[in-house]
Amino acid sequence: MSPKATREAFGETLVELAREGVDVVAVEADLSKSTTTAKFGDAYPERFFNVGIAEQNMIDVAAGLAVAGRVAFTGSFAVFATGRAYDQVRNTVCYSGLDVKLAPTHSGITVGPDGGSHQMIEDLALMRVLPGMRVLVPADFAAAKSALRAAAATPGPFYVRLGRSSFADVYDADFVFEVGRAYVLREGSDVTLAACGIMVAEALKAADILAEANVSAEVIDVASVKPLDVDTLVASVAKTGRIVTCEEHSVLGGMGSAVSEVLSEACPVPTRRIGVADVFGTSGEPAELMEHFGLTARHIVEAATELVR
Repeated sequence: MSPKATREAFGETLVELAREGVDVVAVEADLSKSTTTAKFGDAYPERFFNVGIAEQNMIDVAAGLAVAGRVAFTGSFAVFATGRAYDQVRNTVCYSGLDVKLAPTHSGITVGPDGGSHQMIEDLALMRVLPGMRVLVPADFAAAKSALRAAAATPGPFYVRLGRSSFADVYDADFVFEVGRAYVLREGSDVTLAACGIMVAEALKAADILAEANVSAEVIDVASVKPLDVDTLVASVAKTGRIVTCEEHSVLGGMGSAVSEVLSEACPVPTRRIGVADVFGTSGEPAELMEHFGLTARHIVEAATELVR
């Protein structure tokens, strides 16, 4: 089966949950075809609410449905769902601990030609700082489906980061996502590669390249950015003595920052962070942008090699 974008899991999973009896609803801000929530709207029109280009209202409507006992998912693009509606996410959803699941698509620089105005590279920083918000970054289509299911089954606010472009599969179709768990995908002894989202596949490629140079890399999927699996990370770096974090997000405030924060207290080791520097995105094709911003296996290998030396 050819790889699918993580956004393609959204509408499909909502339909499955509804068929299984979960009292799920979806609120969209006029982007249902792009986010794939249109699939859910076609199957369950009475549970689908399109509020138009009004992201703040989208969050408030979802909050009201959650108060009424529904499991409310919201769509839109990441740049709008987190940036334009931040006050509503903070004060209406998180402050009240409501059962609202933000699952916007088109995150990161692989949005592509839409350019820097639509390439959201600050969303993890914005979401993980909110009290009560759980932040999940699935690595592929199978992980996205399972992450959405985990969010639906767990009361309270969630942020599930989904992407536009298709990348290599990491997991089998029967993968089960656990909130708060990091997954050791490859064991190693010389350096830890901690990645999330589409960078997990790049980290696995980097580990193969490093092996050819007799460098043993341990690869960890930090799919749950918050809560963070501190025990797994500490156990890994205590063994390898160094870590490279890899994310399609700004190096400021994202998964790499979260990992660095906990390791600085629990087990300080030399660290390199692969991510977008303190700049906005730019227009280009996804593969071009991954190279331009240094988000490829080659860049991970260079960082890991520098640490090992």
